[in-house]
Amino acid sequence: MMSPAPERATTDRPSVEQLEELAYELRAKLLHLCGTYEGAVHIGGDLSSADILTALFHYGLEVDPTDIANPTRDRFVLSKGHAAVCMYIAMAMRGFFSYDGIVETYGQLDSAYGMHPCKVQLPGVECSTGSLGHGLPLAVGMALSARGRGETHRVVTLMGDGETGEGSVWEAALAGSSNKLGNLVAVIDRNRQLMTSFDEERVTLEPYADKWAAFGWNVVHIDGHDMAALVAAIDDLPATDSDKPTVIVAETIKGKGVDFMEHNLAWHAGSLGAADLERALKALEATREKESV
Repeated sequence: MMSPAPERATTDRPSVEQLEELAYELRAKLLHLCGTYEGAVHIGGDLSSADILTALFHYGLEVDPTDIANPTRDRFVLSKGHAAVCMYIAMAMRGFFSYDGIVETYGQLDSAYGMHPCKVQLPGVECSTGSLGHGLPLAVGMALSARGRGETHRVVTLMGDGETGEGSVWEAALAGSSNKLGNLVAVIDRNRQLMTSFDEERVTLEPYADKWAAFGWNVVHIDGHDMAALVAAIDDLPATDSDKPTVIVAETIKGKGVDFMEHNLAWHAGSLGAADLERALKALEATREKESV
């Protein structure tokens, strides 16, 4: 049986305040990329998931950027492929690769940093994703494989709430609970928006947490922009040898941090000219000052 991954000492982890600063930096870097790339960036969903990905890559996931093939590492699956840029930057800030490399090559032919993540092009990415509704099934298979081999790492996937209208998600949810996969964690970016509509207009998901509980999952419902709540949810995860998968339903705002993007369907994807970039960065700074009071 494989030995469990060594736990990172609490003193080595960033504080909530440090994580909040990292999330602000991540959002600023997202906006800069959106202002330099000539095509559209899925900026709304990137901004809604920035706190979650900061908490995962800088606090929750047991991963080592200098040893990406370590068999005891936690596995992360970005089911919400539209948030690839946010994941790339979070990984760069953790030390996997350089942020400048993302800015210089994003979206170009043969770039490691495509609109959706590709494990062949970018070492450190566990799964090639982008087709929505596939991440949880992949994560269930990975968690089941780990359980069968006596491995003790976690498998974590980040999904958008819109994709959970797909049947493949609920089939995987049943499989995860039926196989008692306590090493499996799903995080839902519950921003309540799709590309061209608000999600409850298309598919009725509420009562959302109750549905997951009915499918046999341990449910944690939090504010996905409250870093202390994200840290507490990570700290309180059951042991990986427990018999119930966990879903963290994180209530978020699409476009979070930039007032003219928040709750705005027009900013599912877009680009920023020089004037809009300056306006967005000022809005982000204003939000930071308001929330730090």
